[in-house]
Amino acid sequence: MQKKRYVLVGTGSRSYMYTTALMSTHKDAGELLALCDTNQTRMNYANELISTKFGAAPRPTYPAHEFDRMILEQKPDAVIVTSMDRTHHTYICKAMELGCDVVTEKPMTVDEEKAQQIIDTVSRTGKDLKVTFNYRYSPRNTRVKELLLSGEIGDVLSVHFEWLLDTVHGADYFRRWHRDKANNGGLLVHKSTHHFDLMNWWLASDPELVFALGGLMFYGRQNAESRGVTSFYERAQGSEAAKSDPFALHLDQDENLKRMYLDAEHEDGYHRDQSVFGYNISTEDTMGLLVRYRNHAIMTYSLNAYCPWEGYRVMFNGTKGRLEFNVVEKPYVSGAENDTNRAENRAHDEVPEMNVPMILVHHHWKKPYAVEVNEALGGHGGGDVRMLDHIFRGASDDPLGHAAGYRDGAMSILTGIAGNRSMASGLPIRIGSLVNLPEA
Repeated sequence: MQKKRYVLVGTGSRSYMYTTALMSTHKDAGELLALCDTNQTRMNYANELISTKFGAAPRPTYPAHEFDRMILEQKPDAVIVTSMDRTHHTYICKAMELGCDVVTEKPMTVDEEKAQQIIDTVSRTGKDLKVTFNYRYSPRNTRVKELLLSGEIGDVLSVHFEWLLDTVHGADYFRRWHRDKANNGGLLVHKSTHHFDLMNWWLASDPELVFALGGLMFYGRQNAESRGVTSFYERAQGSEAAKSDPFALHLDQDENLKRMYLDAEHEDGYHRDQSVFGYNISTEDTMGLLVRYRNHAIMTYSLNAYCPWEGYRVMFNGTKGRLEFNVVEKPYVSGAENDTNRAENRAHDEVPEMNVPMILVHHHWKKPYAVEVNEALGGHGGGDVRMLDHIFRGASDDPLGHAAGYRDGAMSILTGIAGNRSMASGLPIRIGSLVNLPEA
């Protein structure tokens, strides 16, 4: 296998999965040539980890405004995009125009205008764009796909999909740049793109019509005040009030967070430890959707970002019966190296049986039965490792269609984008009115 040459733009916490892969498990398939970011301190730290953890030479670094120069000098085959969501389209389109394939973190982009720009650039350049949907690759989610594909419950007619973010992981979106909806399209785009992609893949269908309701109902200054909170602060660093706040993130207590963000903030003023009960939060924390698919199935979906435990529940109702799927996940803080800033998931401690993902199949007039689920090590239920294999070594043997391209990336975000438009207008939104996307 000939090694493929990569450069990476965006050296925040999500980038390390790709850096680690190219420096260790997948170094036979790819080579990391250079780094690009808006923050030199963060790039320096990334290079320090490359040297200390992998014994490799530091990679050349380029400021974000010199992205084009990096491409021209390094001549990569592909660009890995792990920058802030609202900038994805810029780097994706520039890279393809300059002759590179692209691997981008989800979401592909944040609104329909940027999505159309990407769609048009793919069509014009013919370059390959992969979107990294690791949840597809998890063995537990794959087992659900296999059961549905086999016709175990017949044709799926309706689905209820509930996703719970807890007060560790869910709160983390409201401490950092994700709290501004302009940066990420809100959680319906940034987070739910995983969930909507799973549903598109599970159902083998595209969303067609979306109606949504939602708002900022738990986090934010006004909501806290209405519950009687009287002690507030802007950020945890240097705050006495933050010391007694279970929602506070203390960057100086985690070496990775300190080096990546606290030590780097003098360059760009970005504070990673903002109060979740501060002002100027525009991202919703409570959302509910009703979606109709082309195959006529309907889905009710809810996302709440302040729950006591983390995980998801999916119920499929079909012509032959019902499939129920329950998963509890461990909470985490993005980029944290140790457990200092984590809280225990009480579902794991107090209800141990919840630790095991469970699939129950109910056939009409028959006794329900459980389906065994093989758990796997690694991030996102073992999905990260399998996804990286497809990204860096190819997906030649992929009978279930795990590998996701730009069309999958577009269809997943369009459900969330339509949801945003629906919340703003109070009306149902047709997916076909948002972009001009070629048929599969």
